[in-house]
Amino acid sequence: MALGRKTLISGVKPTGRPHIGNYFGAMRQFVDFQDEYSSLIFIANLHALTTEKNSKQLKQNTLDVAIDYLAIGLDPKKTLIFKQSDTPQVAELAWMFNCLTTVPYLMRAHAYKDAVAKNEEVNAGVFEYPVLMAADILIHDSDVVPVGYDQAQHIEIARDMARMFNHTFGEIFKSPKEIILEGMKIVPGTDGRKMSKNYNNTIPLFATDDEITKAVMSIPTDSSTIDDQKDPEKDNVFALHKLFSNKKELAKLEEKYRKGGIGYKESKEILVKNISTFTAPLREKRAKIAQDKQSVLDMLDEGGKRARAKAEEKMEKVREIVGLTLSESSL
Repeated sequence: MALGRKTLISGVKPTGRPHIGNYFGAMRQFVDFQDEYSSLIFIANLHALTTEKNSKQLKQNTLDVAIDYLAIGLDPKKTLIFKQSDTPQVAELAWMFNCLTTVPYLMRAHAYKDAVAKNEEVNAGVFEYPVLMAADILIHDSDVVPVGYDQAQHIEIARDMARMFNHTFGEIFKSPKEIILEGMKIVPGTDGRKMSKNYNNTIPLFATDDEITKAVMSIPTDSSTIDDQKDPEKDNVFALHKLFSNKKELAKLEEKYRKGGIGYKESKEILVKNISTFTAPLREKRAKIAQDKQSVLDMLDEGGKRARAKAEEKMEKVREIVGLTLSESSL
């Protein structure tokens, strides 16, 4: 880790294939910032336990995320990549935060409120998800956290946890800030809603050409003909063009939309081509990395050791300040 740089941390849950919303909303930032910050990027396998109950699947998903990280351009020489479970200290710290946090406070979390609105019976892990996330962030003295627009509340909660702890026991935690890439606040899915695995409206980041074609061609459109004027700002296809078409091509597309002269089928075909062109190199790189799984496992093992040592150094100070450490000098 580079000395003198601010610390950045973030992670991705190993709950399935990453999609282009994950990439543009957060993962791309991991790569963009690794030369600017001392970066720690983890695989949130403890968080995944709230929904994933198949141990074999969780192991495979965890390895897949590690491969994904490397495929998008994360460099282990610049970025500390590790499994969340390799820092068990975060669970210890989360318990301390739990003892300072009220139930009504956690009931305001968006994920919990959404679950209640859907009449879902959530497990305690889902309810306390923001607490564990705060521990992930604060244990490494993080300065910034790249997140999607809809996850900004989690960073706000982390700041609240830091303030509560510091007020109760003494100043020990930093107050982190979120980084949200302007213009990429919410990546639309194939149905116009936020792209999410929960909505089954995603385009996988490492999709085959056939998968991309199937996903794009399924995007619903209105009944406008080729010659009809169309509002590009109300079209889900055009919204994705903004991510994958260059400025010159995007301007031409917008002009055709507004004046007439392009049908949705042609627009979708152009989008398929541009997405395929963008993702093909990533897909090829990922396939090559996946051929040497042992190297990926070795990287995770080394990253876990380094992250665990860093977390333990912080927790030694935390245990002392809350009164868990006993020594003659501390009494």
